[in-house]
Amino acid sequence: MTSIDVRNLTKEYGTRRAVDDLTFTVRPGRVTGFLGPNGAGKSTTMRLVLGLDRPASGAATVGGRPYTALTEPLRHVGALLDADAAHGSRTARDHLRVLAASNRLPASRVDEVLEETGIAPVARRRVRTYSLGMRQRLGIAAALLGDPEVVMLDEPSNGLDPEGIIWIRGLLRRLAAEGRTVLVSSHLMNETASFADHLVVLGRGRLLADLPMREFIDARVQPRVRVRTSDATGLKAALAGHGHQAEQHEDGSWTVRHARVEDIGRALSGAGVPILELAASEATLEQAYLDLTATETEFAAPHREV
Repeated sequence: MTSIDVRNLTKEYGTRRAVDDLTFTVRPGRVTGFLGPNGAGKSTTMRLVLGLDRPASGAATVGGRPYTALTEPLRHVGALLDADAAHGSRTARDHLRVLAASNRLPASRVDEVLEETGIAPVARRRVRTYSLGMRQRLGIAAALLGDPEVVMLDEPSNGLDPEGIIWIRGLLRRLAAEGRTVLVSSHLMNETASFADHLVVLGRGRLLADLPMREFIDARVQPRVRVRTSDATGLKAALAGHGHQAEQHEDGSWTVRHARVEDIGRALSGAGVPILELAASEATLEQAYLDLTATETEFAAPHREV
């Protein structure tokens, strides 16, 4: 199958280096989340992969070839970078028919992707009458038109309603399960956590992380255990005996940092401390991402204590 390979890629706009000696690979069979603060270089990198911009140095290839060297590129790569790419005076069906004809795709694919993306009932309406979510679905339909091995989507959940967000999750998982290469840029951490297997994270044009999502989270956020008991004194003594400390909260629960739930359970059970609640406090992608990118954000509002 086909991978996306970025090697020593650099792009400058005047004196600003938008992409800085960037190297990573997006492999087939998994969904790769493409993350980073505003101005990190995500959209620029995707444009460089698609041949829409020229790099100052380095290269980006799809299946070992530059995108510009692909004949009938929709058969190889499907991309959504801009929900407003379709001409507002055209109907959705006509927009897709033009794309299909230019890439020698069968007209039947137009109806198939209209059905798959849920916009078949409005396919004869002009695009300018569409909501943002409908335009997003049309952009995704265009990306899927050629049944490509590689799919690149920039903020595909933008403007979608809850049903649409659930649909896009399932679509991404299905595409990866079919062995396709899927790269998805997003600012929504909880949403990315619901579909991504692997993460590529940028900051100020540089590569900050290239890891499976679970490894990325575990490397940045230490495990914690939530405990509730009727014997606070016994709890603290038992934990101290095993080198742990607990922090009490207003609701009466305790948090033990840098600990695993099975270790805390054994320690308290062995000391005869009654356990009313014992649970792992799951580390989140948002926590890990904010920890990594705290010093890489180019645009941020000042933080004020409340």
